[in-house]
Amino acid sequence: MAPAKKGILERLDAGEVVIGDGGFVFALEKRGYVKAGPWTPEAAAEHPEAVRQLHREFLRAGANVMQTFTFYASDDKLENRGNKLTFTGAQINEAACDLAREVANEGDALVAGGVCQTPSYLSCKSETDVKSILKKQLDVFIKKDVDFLIAEYFEHVEEAVWAVEVLKATGKPVAASMCIGPEGDMHGVSPGDCAVRLVKAGAQIVGVNCHFDPMTCVKAVKMMKEGVEKAGLKAHYMVQPLAYHTPDCSCQGFIDLPEFPFGLEPRILSRWDMHQYAREAYKAGIFFIGGCCGFEPYHIRAVAEELAPERGFLPAASEKHGNWGAGLEMHTKPWVRARARRDYWENLKPASGRPLCPSMSAPDGWGVTKGHTDLMQQKEATSEDQLKELFDRSKTH
Repeated sequence: MAPAKKGILERLDAGEVVIGDGGFVFALEKRGYVKAGPWTPEAAAEHPEAVRQLHREFLRAGANVMQTFTFYASDDKLENRGNKLTFTGAQINEAACDLAREVANEGDALVAGGVCQTPSYLSCKSETDVKSILKKQLDVFIKKDVDFLIAEYFEHVEEAVWAVEVLKATGKPVAASMCIGPEGDMHGVSPGDCAVRLVKAGAQIVGVNCHFDPMTCVKAVKMMKEGVEKAGLKAHYMVQPLAYHTPDCSCQGFIDLPEFPFGLEPRILSRWDMHQYAREAYKAGIFFIGGCCGFEPYHIRAVAEELAPERGFLPAASEKHGNWGAGLEMHTKPWVRARARRDYWENLKPASGRPLCPSMSAPDGWGVTKGHTDLMQQKEATSEDQLKELFDRSKTH
């Protein structure tokens, strides 16, 4: 019988680096298994082979957390704005748990069951209603005995606290990750205050994910850490940012960028950028380091390679990747062989090949958040009249 794996808190308490996986929603949308717009995870039940393969690639790249592909798998989101249900929320969540566990058992990985913000909260439903929605997912996670729980992608700390309170009742370790930057949540609550509220609610791991680039997210988590320590509390810290450069983002993050979601490729971080991100996160005292939208397995491999000295090993995927481009020593062309060195890639300023494109964009600043009419939940598809009003309004912003 195989020895029991160390749990998430046992690993972090020992000072180990824990590497998360990447952005399943964006990665599977590009592969043709997720629809942009609803961003819901039916693929766990519809195309399990695609989800399993992506888990396996992240595991091979060095991730030792397999997060269930349950982003936006709450019943209210699955039925929002004309999205047609082919599977129930319970079926999707169960399939996602089984896939994550299957691949986690192929290595020294843990399974994290994830919940995220709900349309019900944005529609001003009650605390009881929102917690009821989250608990439906949680019941599956308990049935499937995930190793720990993550409340991720919350724009409002109030809802994140509600989620933590629901997850904490299980007795399993709880991580809470907000999609905020240094400006704080959508009501202006600072990262430090957000973290304090989450820790007091019962989260043992706090941090940020999505919406902003790695260095911005690391800065936000540093602010969280400062707030928690100032309050005399203790926590572990996590960061799972975008794989896109977002220096021009406002409080809402990359969703406000005009390139979202189909024109973001010129902003993608290189594998060498990921080395810098991993090192900065580790230096900041963040030991749960992963990725969100835009992160592909090669990005996670770069994180694992940068932190190999601390972890004591390289990921399996490094068998096919020379350290800092060393594999280029075998290239046919001499000028490419000359690039087989760290200083070349660390100092490269990559061109986009788009001479008429700007380096930054002007974000859409509509100022729409919880309670606004446009965010109210509806099961019916968005009507032509609703779309026309939005198209007309977009011309004035």
